[in-house]
Amino acid sequence: MDMEESVNFKDISHAPPKNTVTTSLQRKFTKNTVTDIFTKNLGSLVGYARHENDVRDHVTCNGFVPRADKLSELGIHFEREIPTLDADELSNQDDLDDDLVGLLHDARDAFREGPNDEAKKFFQLLEGGQEELYPGCKTHSKLSFMIRLLIIKCDHKLTNGAYADIADLVREAFPDAKLPKSFNEAKSALKVLGLNYTKIDACPKDCMLHWEEHANATSCHVCDTPRWKSNDTENDTPLENGKVHRILKKILRYFPIKRRLQRLFMCQETASNMTWHTSGRENDHLLHHPVDGKAWKEFDSLYPKFAEDPRNVRLGLATDGFSPFNSMSIAHSTWPVILINYNLPPWMIMKPEFLMLALLIPGPSSPGNDIDIYLQPLIKDLKELWEFGLETYDSSSNQRFDMREALMTTVSDFPAYAMLSGWSTKGYFACPDCHYDTDSERLDFSKKNCYRATRRFLDPAHPWRYNKRNFDGVIEERSEPIPLKGTDVEYMLRDFPNEFGKKQKKTRGDEDDPVLWRKISILFQLPYWKHCSNRHNLDVMHIEKNVFDNVLGTLLDIPGKTRDHESARRDLVKMNIMPELQPKLVDGREVFPRSRFLMSLEQKRKFYRVIKNSKLPQGYASNISRCVQVEDRKITGYKSHDAHFMMNYLLPIAVKTTLPKDVATPLIRLCGFFKGIWSKTIDPRHLDRLHSEIVEALCMLERIFPPAFF
Repeated sequence: MDMEESVNFKDISHAPPKNTVTTSLQRKFTKNTVTDIFTKNLGSLVGYARHENDVRDHVTCNGFVPRADKLSELGIHFEREIPTLDADELSNQDDLDDDLVGLLHDARDAFREGPNDEAKKFFQLLEGGQEELYPGCKTHSKLSFMIRLLIIKCDHKLTNGAYADIADLVREAFPDAKLPKSFNEAKSALKVLGLNYTKIDACPKDCMLHWEEHANATSCHVCDTPRWKSNDTENDTPLENGKVHRILKKILRYFPIKRRLQRLFMCQETASNMTWHTSGRENDHLLHHPVDGKAWKEFDSLYPKFAEDPRNVRLGLATDGFSPFNSMSIAHSTWPVILINYNLPPWMIMKPEFLMLALLIPGPSSPGNDIDIYLQPLIKDLKELWEFGLETYDSSSNQRFDMREALMTTVSDFPAYAMLSGWSTKGYFACPDCHYDTDSERLDFSKKNCYRATRRFLDPAHPWRYNKRNFDGVIEERSEPIPLKGTDVEYMLRDFPNEFGKKQKKTRGDEDDPVLWRKISILFQLPYWKHCSNRHNLDVMHIEKNVFDNVLGTLLDIPGKTRDHESARRDLVKMNIMPELQPKLVDGREVFPRSRFLMSLEQKRKFYRVIKNSKLPQGYASNISRCVQVEDRKITGYKSHDAHFMMNYLLPIAVKTTLPKDVATPLIRLCGFFKGIWSKTIDPRHLDRLHSEIVEALCMLERIFPPAFF
């Protein structure tokens, strides 16, 4: 118990505010037990003794919170400590059934009030920055103007020299302005905010980081690639301080997360929102937030100590590649790694100011399977936060606590899923949930793998399981595959030899003996990761856009995007299914029958007009009408959010007005499924219905579209 204030038993009769320690002690122990233990030790702390009976009464009635205001009046100042109880003394307490030592540690934590050193520096920066930019300035403080100027520099890509020139101009116009003279001086002033980043040199072939024990290495210890672009000293650039500048081949930028997590608790409003999942939500048994899900509750049951303090942070990890250049013709892929704070309420989780950029992995190519190399600094901090915690000041309660953290899940598209999980999402066993039980087949003419065995996900008594004629000619008696648990994966890969870097081509195996795992993910270094039941999530908007592109290209018969092409029809002959769509020889010429979903020219125009003439609420979606050319019969230039809106609202109307009922019905049900999982609130009792809806819709689509569609 770090008692940073002094104790005066003369004024202890003034009852302090009720506190959690007193309540916990009085609940767990009998009155005699508490007083017997503490009266033996408290008297010696101040050098001022009171009668044992008086101390017993004061402790029992008023608890152990000191009166700091009275102590300062009396001039009593000293460091207080928890009375030390040895093992013999504890063992003699026969009436104690609880862990007294653990309770004393809880009491110690509760007495750590007031800001810690890190918080004091932060508040000093804020207090110092509140001074006027110049005498009489009412619009900006020194701190706000400095931050605004830095934001302008970043947004407009100004150089450090340009920033210094602007600062000089401001000082010339306002001689009394308190402004840093250079960009480096401004960065030093804001260093307390903890928004800096660390540059870590990396092997250009993604083999290793020049970090920790390899910090001074001049070349990669795996592939011997030099650290710098040139080792020729003639090309080095000498600096004014006598050092030599060398151009590095690849640099990872790591944005440390510890201090940024601490900042969330230094603002009272944000600190109170960090415990919303415990104190601010209504428990209506609906799914509004990850806290309402099964994975969160299972994690709490496995780690009750972590769940005791609602301030412990739960994070998600998301990553994807993007081109930092405006031109998409440049092949470059930079990968940001972003952390999502699940402690916050739903309306704040996805706000840009609460998404934390943790890593910026440079291009020009995707890190692929070697992303684990770049995740090492982040995983190290996550492990330390889980195992040791970090002393953090909570401004909403004016207390310090040991903040711990858990990474609950990842969110990515399907290719990034393979990078993070280690499971290959290509080939015959592409489905991570079905894993070794994935049912797929190779289309010889289309040169693709298709995944059509949807009937195994139906109810065991469903009549479609026995419908051979309308499906693939066999009865489906298999059950639904069971996803692998984290403990199963860890056991399977306990001896897996991880090899990173692009020094050699990885073996992929063959159809009879495939190599399905590419690595054991670095996420398994987190002690709790194997017990997370929802380790990896797929980004719905990515999937929705891919499905929409697939449906739109096939329905409108767009060249290059349709899945109903000549090769797909020839695959039907090889598979001996869907005879009504198989090509036929007429006068020595191959003729392809018309499919049920193929639209006439007038139907296509009607389809396009439905989308083009739709009236959308302001700000709900972009101007979709600009993407539609009715006469040219094209829909181009729409973004992911546009595809989401069209899939949820416009496509059901368009197909209902242009296609036969037996074709439109499964497509409408497919759109309804996406709309259902996009809801802000989901009733868990409806999840089984959503599951059965999508399975039946896919089975109906199997009877209409060729296998290449899947």
